[in-house]
Amino acid sequence: MVKSMTGYGRARETLNQRDITVEVRSVNNRYLDCTVKMPRAYVFAEDAIKSRVQSAVSRGKVDIFVSIDTSAADVSVVSINEPLARSYYKALAKLQETFSLESGLSAAYLAKFPDVLTVTKAEEDLETVSADICRVLDQALDAYNTMRAAEGEKLAEDISGRVTAIETAVGRVEARSPQTVASYRERLENKMREVLQSTTIDESRILTEAAIFADKIAVDEETVRLRSHIAQLRQMLRSDVPVGRKLDFLIQEVNRECNTIGSKCNDLTIAQDVVDMKAEVEKIREQVQNIE
Repeated sequence: MVKSMTGYGRARETLNQRDITVEVRSVNNRYLDCTVKMPRAYVFAEDAIKSRVQSAVSRGKVDIFVSIDTSAADVSVVSINEPLARSYYKALAKLQETFSLESGLSAAYLAKFPDVLTVTKAEEDLETVSADICRVLDQALDAYNTMRAAEGEKLAEDISGRVTAIETAVGRVEARSPQTVASYRERLENKMREVLQSTTIDESRILTEAAIFADKIAVDEETVRLRSHIAQLRQMLRSDVPVGRKLDFLIQEVNRECNTIGSKCNDLTIAQDVVDMKAEVEKIREQVQNIE
């Protein structure tokens, strides 16, 4: 089933004490254009995110929004600057000896000096974080594709109905086309009788004129190609692979055949059918712009 290029998906999960939220949004675009917006500290996962998106989406302007709450995962590490602490200790011991001070040195007292103890945040496992983000992204993409498939189904139904309307009009053109030749022959005979009056009408000349006219207005080739295009359109609408570009090209071919029929016809009824077909073609063209 065809998919729309417009969609939205969201997923949220807590993994390894990180609250990860991923949103996926997309609109129409000729090619795939993926933009990832996430905290600067996690840009290392951007390539993995784009790779996942490319495997799930073929075209469209896709925006990925990633937010991560790591407050529960923050782990602090206390480090000892041993060389500095040793220098402080030696200096204090020298002061004690020089001025005959009472011994009052302890670890707690020494730790109060600047930079003896430093608190830093524990390093994160980049591969684990990236895998967790991609896991939540996959869930968001599932919801996103579900929405696109639902909208694509509606688009396919609308296009299918319009294709049926075109096919019906093609049938009317095929039925009416021979009648235009007969009507032309009748008008030609009446005109010649009016001009020649009692003079005998040359039947062969009428046949020749009618044959030339029939050849000029014959739309058999165009209607056959139109029916072929219609069959291909229906087949594409049932396809499970992206067909938006193919549909766009094919509907241009349908429009070209309609224009050819319109330029050939010399009949008001057929002309109206052509107008109806072109109106449906334009509506289909607008819908096809939304299909992946």
